[in-house]
Amino acid sequence: MMQEKSTIEEVVNYAEIGKAIDHDLAAKMVKNFNDAHPELEKTFTIGKQIIEQILAQPGCVALQVYNAINEYGKSTLVYCGLNERGDIINKYPVVREDGKMYQVEGLIGDRSNVDWLS
Repeated sequence: MMQEKSTIEEVVNYAEIGKAIDHDLAAKMVKNFNDAHPELEKTFTIGKQIIEQILAQPGCVALQVYNAINEYGKSTLVYCGLNERGDIINKYPVVREDGKMYQVEGLIGDRSNVDWLS
């Protein structure tokens, strides 16, 4: 007799991804990366305002970060919001003052360093 495979879909709570780590482990992880990839950018800086704007989008529970090359040929990060299913928030509904709904484009962040200004 053949048994049917049961499929269990794992539910991921994207809002709970990530956790605090201690300073020693963080330093070790960064050193390991820098030793393995000395040619790559060492740090990126992302301001509080864009993070808060992305997280404030309706249904946003997490940030997703991509390595990228900007229009000046410099390494950067591109970041966007994810909903509870892990989908990128490309658009979301907004109600206008007249009561009609329309779609707003989801925020995508960049400008992860200040040296691109120079």
